[in-house]
Amino acid sequence: METEITPEYIKQLVYSILPEVLAQYQQEKGKEFYLNPLLERLIRIEEELKALRIEMNLRFEAQTKESDAKFEAINARFEALTKEMNTRFEALIKEMNARFEGLIKEMNARFEAQKKESDAKFEAINARFETLIKEMNTRFDGLKQESDAKFEAINARFEGLIKEMNARFEAITTRFEALDKRLTFLQWLIGIGFTFLAGLITLLNFFK
Repeated sequence: METEITPEYIKQLVYSILPEVLAQYQQEKGKEFYLNPLLERLIRIEEELKALRIEMNLRFEAQTKESDAKFEAINARFEALTKEMNTRFEALIKEMNARFEGLIKEMNARFEAQKKESDAKFEAINARFETLIKEMNTRFDGLKQESDAKFEAINARFEGLIKEMNARFEAITTRFEALDKRLTFLQWLIGIGFTFLAGLITLLNFFK
């Protein structure tokens, strides 16, 4: 990984190189350490730093262009991937819509078939129920007629029995009335007999 060139980095580089250069220069010249040679050395160092900075700027521009090219390539690849994803997503949506429409049609067809089958079964049940109702009504009418006939026969028989009972009661009443008359006649006859005997006894006693 390349180090980023900044003013602070250049300042630190100069500070790290300058003492070494001054010490080396002092060792070489000894007592002949004057200001003009030192300035020349500093100028050389500044030119070297300038050249180094230019080189670093060129390398940074080249790296920037390379990064821009990579970014454009990534962007183009991302756009192509986005288009591909959109295309696949649209195709998937169309397929899902087609499958959903087919499923809806199938469900509608099955529902209509089920409805027709249910209607047919309901009509068959309704017809069977009506037939059963008619049969029940017919049987009920026949049972009612039979019950009415039996009731009329029982009623007629009961009326005949009542008439017979009334005739028997009237006959018994007549017999009781005749018996009552006979008992009354016997009472009168017994009374008359006792009276006659009493009179006869009285006359017999009188004539003695």
